[in-house]
Amino acid sequence: MAHVATGMAFSGQRVCGLRARSIQCQPDLEGLSRIFADLPYPCILGGNPARFGPDRFSYWSAWPIARLEVKPGKHDALALLDQTLSSWRLSCNPEISLPKGIFCGGWMGFLSYDLARSIEQVRPHRLDDLGMPAIAIGLYDRLIAYDHLDCQAWLIALEIPGDEPASSKLDGLYRLLHKADICNSRPCGPQAMQEVRSNMSKAHYLDAVCQIKRRIVDGDVYQVNFSQRFDIPFYGRAIDLFCWQNRFNPSPYSAYLDWPPYQIVCTSPELFLRISDGWIETRPIKGTRPRLTGQDKASIEADQMGFVELISSEKEKAELAMIVDLERNDLARVCIPGTRYVPVERMIEVYQTVYHAVAVIKGRLSPDKGFADVLKATFPGGSVTGAPKLMAMEVIAGLEPTARGIYTGGIGYVGLDGNVSLNMAIRTAIIIDDMAFIQVGGGIVADSDPLAEYQETLSKARALLTWLGGV
Repeated sequence: MAHVATGMAFSGQRVCGLRARSIQCQPDLEGLSRIFADLPYPCILGGNPARFGPDRFSYWSAWPIARLEVKPGKHDALALLDQTLSSWRLSCNPEISLPKGIFCGGWMGFLSYDLARSIEQVRPHRLDDLGMPAIAIGLYDRLIAYDHLDCQAWLIALEIPGDEPASSKLDGLYRLLHKADICNSRPCGPQAMQEVRSNMSKAHYLDAVCQIKRRIVDGDVYQVNFSQRFDIPFYGRAIDLFCWQNRFNPSPYSAYLDWPPYQIVCTSPELFLRISDGWIETRPIKGTRPRLTGQDKASIEADQMGFVELISSEKEKAELAMIVDLERNDLARVCIPGTRYVPVERMIEVYQTVYHAVAVIKGRLSPDKGFADVLKATFPGGSVTGAPKLMAMEVIAGLEPTARGIYTGGIGYVGLDGNVSLNMAIRTAIIIDDMAFIQVGGGIVADSDPLAEYQETLSKARALLTWLGGV
């Protein structure tokens, strides 16, 4: 069931003005995150120095004035989303000069992988034990943005007729920013070891990979992103987990949401979609190696070997090439003909703990296409499904025992100005009822070794469960 909950009564399209203040400062990012985590429906994007390029801004917001929640399988989910987004519009204000690419207010939240059932005729997973919504977004009329390049904070508020004055909202944001500078960050460290469970046995995983390989030989699919989920008791605070990750494993598309009854901590390195100034971009990741930062000779040599192996791996080159082709075809459905191109076919990006192989695909968005059209053409991302996408999703639904929920969905914003940024929701913990759920996967291709793929999922899980207790 879909619903829009709001603290304001309205009908028709609402037109909003925009007000902003800039402050040259370097706020305590962790302190700011902890303050917003105590507010209703907080949404934090970034919050660490790993933000770069067009996404060099971190955002903190709370108190959404409207919310939309849609359950999986609802056939008109995208129509409801389009209707909700189009009910608010930002008026042009030439006096406001914000940095290019900054989120200036609008909708923030998440899309679950299971939104795919509202887009394509895909059968549901056998069990949806978490019951997460397919769409969960809120309209945020005030936010703090921090520009990591210029070391500048922006206080941004929507001016809504009949609502609290935007100047009052900005004053409140300023008080929160000042409070963060005097907030003492709390110590945090790993919890005691807890029992970790998987949603499948080792035998199930190995058999599933063999079934996928047979489907590849039969010509049904070329690649399938198969995953397993790990569950572990978690009695800590979700915001502590988020702050710990931002300290020791900062990722450019980190996110924190508290959408009762779910708390979500995401440390994603992957951009699913960016729409800015009429251009659309996606940056799929296929290929990962651990980064070893030890200074002894053995660590340095092992790190160099892993880096060279990732660069030269024919298997992972082929995986990424398949996904690039898939994403190009997806973008063709919403882009002006002749504008799609691949500025980067493959590059290696360096993060705190890993190396990633990344591609970049871009195109000029057709002026008659809105956000719902873009989702219909591109969601879920090809890097987390496989190719061809629809058949890969059918295989996933038949072999993975539980619904994915937010895993491999997207977290981010849809601005009232039409700009969009959504991460790929990988490396994500879903916390509910004193349990944490994480899911990890990998691309299965014709020459995949089932046991090696299984061990790779355990390695990925160990990295995610360091805080939670470990595998």
